[in-house]
Amino acid sequence: MNMMTNIEPETGSLKPSALERFNRLPRWQKGAAVLLPVALAAGVTQFSRETPAAAAPPPPTVTVATPLARAVNEWDDYIGRFEASRSVEVRPRVSGAVTAIHFTDGAVVRQGQLLFTIDPRPFAASLSEARAGLASAQSELALAHANLDRAERLLAVEGVSQSDVDQLRARVQAGQAALAGAQARVRARALDMEFTQVRAPIGGRISDRRIDAGNLVSAGEGAGGTLLTTINALDPIYFTFDSSEALYLKAQRDRARGESAGQQVEIKLQDEADYSRPGRVDFTDNTLSAQSGTIRGRAVVANPDYLLAPGMFGNMRLSAGGTTQALLVPDAAVRTDQARKVVFVVGQDGTVAAKPVVPGPLVGGLRSIRSGLAPNDRVVIQGIQFAMPGAKVTPRAGKVTPTTPSGPPVASVDEPAAAQATLAN
Repeated sequence: MNMMTNIEPETGSLKPSALERFNRLPRWQKGAAVLLPVALAAGVTQFSRETPAAAAPPPPTVTVATPLARAVNEWDDYIGRFEASRSVEVRPRVSGAVTAIHFTDGAVVRQGQLLFTIDPRPFAASLSEARAGLASAQSELALAHANLDRAERLLAVEGVSQSDVDQLRARVQAGQAALAGAQARVRARALDMEFTQVRAPIGGRISDRRIDAGNLVSAGEGAGGTLLTTINALDPIYFTFDSSEALYLKAQRDRARGESAGQQVEIKLQDEADYSRPGRVDFTDNTLSAQSGTIRGRAVVANPDYLLAPGMFGNMRLSAGGTTQALLVPDAAVRTDQARKVVFVVGQDGTVAAKPVVPGPLVGGLRSIRSGLAPNDRVVIQGIQFAMPGAKVTPRAGKVTPTTPSGPPVASVDEPAAAQATLAN
C-alpha cells in the first residue's frame, strides 16, 4: 500500500521524499523556509511580553449626603368659597314715597349711615295729632286728681258720700290709663317719623339701589316689604369648606382640651402664589353628609381692604398637626420599585442598598420622608443611574439644601392633593 501511495500517476516513478524536495529548492527559498518560523515565534514572544492583560474598570462615582433634618409644618389643603359674615336686606319700616337716596352704589357704608329718606310729612302730622291727644289726656288726669282731692276733704266732714269718692277715684285711674295710651301713641308716631330715614343696620359694602327717588315703597313683614338694597359685612369675612371626618374629630378633641382658639388656616386666591391670608376655624357643622362623608366647616378671615367678596373661590391650607421634625431628601432620590418607594444608600464598604421608605409631601423643593430612613444614612443624590443594589460605588460627599425655601408647597403626583407642608421658621 505504501509503495502504491508514493508512485506518481503520470510517470509511474516513485515520489521524492520531503527532504529530497527541500534539497532541490534554491538557496534563498531554503533560507526563507528556515528563518520565517523563527521570526514568527520571536514576534509572538515579544508581543506577549510588551502587551499586559486589560485591568478591571474602577467603581462608578456617585454623590451621597445625609438627609436634611428640619422642622416642618404639615397642612391639609382645601378649596372653598367666601361668604359674608353678615348679610342684611334693607326694607322700609313705613310706607311712603322715597324722596332722597344718600349713598353711592357699591360703596362701603358704616352702621347707622343714612341711606334713604321717605316723605316724612304724613308721619309728622300723625305725631302732632298724637302729642295733642297726650296733652288732652294729661289735662283730664289733672282734673280728675283735683276732684278726688276735694271729695276726700269733704268726706271727712260728711259733705259727700263714699260712693261719690269711689267714682272720682275711678275717674283718676281711667285718666291715668288714657294718659299711658296717649304716651304710647306718641312714641309709635315718633318711631314712624324716625323710620322715614332708612339707615344702614350694619357696616359693610352696599349693593345698588333697587328703588329710585320718587317711587312709592310699602312696609311689610319679612319679604312683604319693598326691597331697597342689600348690605354685606365683609370684615371679617367667612370662608366655608367641606372637610373630612378627621377634622371634625380633631376640632372636638381640641375643644374638649380647652383649646378654643381654633385651628389656624392660611388662604390664597386663584391668582396668588403665596398663602398670605391667615385665619382660624370657628365653626364646624353638627352633621356629616351621608353622601360624601364630609362636614361643613367655616374659617374667619380678616378683610380690612374689602378685597375679598362673597362667592369668590380660594385655596385654604389647614394645620394638620403643628410643627414636626422631618428628614428631607431631593425628590429625584426617591425611586419607584414596583409598588413601593425606595432610596439608595451607600454603606461604609461602598456597597449600594435599597431602603423602602414612606414619602411625605414636598417641602422647600425636597421630599419629606415619614419613615424608613435614618438621619445618618448616606443617600445617593446624584449618579442614581449607577446605583444598583449590591454594586460597589465610589461615594463623593454632597449636601442636601432646600431649593425653594420661601415658595409655596407643591404636591407630587404620588402624594394626595391634600398633603402639603412648609418649613418652620
